[in-house]
Amino acid sequence: MKAIGDRTHYCTELTESDIGKEVIVKGWAAKRRDFGGLIFVDLRDRTGILQIVFDASETPDFALAEKVRGEYVLAVRGKLRSRSEDRINPKIKTGTIEVLALEAQILSDSDTPPFEIDEAEKVNEMTRLKYRYLDLRTDKMTEIMRLRSEMMHVTRSYLHKHGFWEIETPYLGKSTPEGARDYLVPSRIKNGAFYALPQSPQLYKQLLMIGGADKYYQIARCFRDEDLRANRQPEFTQIDMEMSFVTQKQVMDLSYGLVREIFKKCGGVKLPAKIREMPYDEAMRRFGSDKPDTRFGLELIDISDIAKGCGFQVFERAVENVGGSVRMINAKGFVDEDNLILSRRDIDALGEFVKTFKAKGLAWISVRKNGELLSSITKFMSEDTVKAILDRADAKPGDILLFCADKDEVVYKALGALRLHLAEKGNLIDKSKYDVLWVVDFPMFEYSDEEKRFVAVHHPFTMPHENDLDILESDPGKVRAAAYDLVINGEESGGGSLRIHDRALQKRIFNILGFSDEQIEERFGFFVNAFKYGAPPHGGLAFGFDRLVMMLAHTDNIKDVITFPKIQNASDMMTQAPTPVDKKQTDELGLRIVEAL
Repeated sequence: MKAIGDRTHYCTELTESDIGKEVIVKGWAAKRRDFGGLIFVDLRDRTGILQIVFDASETPDFALAEKVRGEYVLAVRGKLRSRSEDRINPKIKTGTIEVLALEAQILSDSDTPPFEIDEAEKVNEMTRLKYRYLDLRTDKMTEIMRLRSEMMHVTRSYLHKHGFWEIETPYLGKSTPEGARDYLVPSRIKNGAFYALPQSPQLYKQLLMIGGADKYYQIARCFRDEDLRANRQPEFTQIDMEMSFVTQKQVMDLSYGLVREIFKKCGGVKLPAKIREMPYDEAMRRFGSDKPDTRFGLELIDISDIAKGCGFQVFERAVENVGGSVRMINAKGFVDEDNLILSRRDIDALGEFVKTFKAKGLAWISVRKNGELLSSITKFMSEDTVKAILDRADAKPGDILLFCADKDEVVYKALGALRLHLAEKGNLIDKSKYDVLWVVDFPMFEYSDEEKRFVAVHHPFTMPHENDLDILESDPGKVRAAAYDLVINGEESGGGSLRIHDRALQKRIFNILGFSDEQIEERFGFFVNAFKYGAPPHGGLAFGFDRLVMMLAHTDNIKDVITFPKIQNASDMMTQAPTPVDKKQTDELGLRIVEAL
């Protein structure tokens, strides 16, 4: 059969101004409606739907239209015309026009798909992922692919405008175990040796600064072998950036400028020109999180001073322990008898909820409409103590005070998660708003009870805060890092730091982390050696590109914004990867497969 010719237009490029033109369009048959001498086909391409009319009195290829079924791939040559008034569809962009088919060709037929494309939202996720290539045809996924592409384009344009070079770094690199587990790739040439897929291009981009690149960026693929959750995948994408001879403010301003550009051009969202900076300690004290969502209240309130000698032993023991505290949230108006948000059963459920964050339970005081207090803990306290707690909380009738007493890290995690849970339950979040802030002055180190040593909170190449260098060895737990995270709506969208460029300082950091000279050489030798030859002051940041797409696509699942994602066990429903391989392949690599324990 003679080919119809080259496509002249995408479906929704055509408008009423094109009426009377002869056009060639190509795509999938989304729907077919047969009225005897008239057959209507909704032709779909990535831009949307265009109605094709096959008229037995005017279309020589009318018999072909009778063969068309759902998801057949068609090429159509025809004349664009106005729809009759009774066929106008205001719900689609091309609802006032249609193409009268003069010639058509079936480019590919189709079996009956496992689900209707326009009803994919009703299909369970596992089925949609198994047939992901069909799911990608839906309006939602097509728009997300377009959005993702546009965001990449805006990113590249912005960074090139600011003097950055786009430079690729290797996928096959050296394993430097600090952080999540590496994905390992065995070497065929060097038996028993492995490459590691990059968890990030961190070391390479710092080496690029030593190499004189000055301003680098990359839209980088990263790999981490860790447990999955709604916003985590084993392979993901970062906007990775590094700059030489810069201050922390310069890095933060330029990086936030990129985010503003992306949100404005790709989402029509105007973020404020200036945003606040919140120290890490303040974020934890007020919100129990280093990525606080400040679109609502429910802030944490410290009552550790009141809890000392209060008579309630759970509170007293918590504050007696080093690093322990008692804190509360005032859920204002949550137990008003006329508008009950939290029932007694709900309160009990909240106690179970915080236990998932290692809290032992949840104490509470409910203030009824008549001022009466309901609680299982007030009987252990004096009236003055109870009054002091109520005053600290600014408690009013209808409020419920929710308490957690434990080590600070447990209290923060439990109440930080609880405030988010309560905000959703009480519909307290205005999801039309974007709440943006920098969190700064993170701890440089944290002590690992498991490893019995200090470990780096970010990575061992982060610059300590210049005001804390004097206590680096004497009190490492109080040292702050020159690190910064951009938080949007309670999600860490990106983070980075200034880097160490002084060999002597880097050696001090390695010593605090407990690395021997042999371990330093084995893990980071190539990297540390580069610093012998003149390293410029430098710093950078990486944005979670997938998370930015999620925000502008208004979805809370990262699988929605990755074209071919993995499921919870890191497998691919479509290809079934990971799968066993031929013994010949493992023999070539010198690998022997053993049964899992």
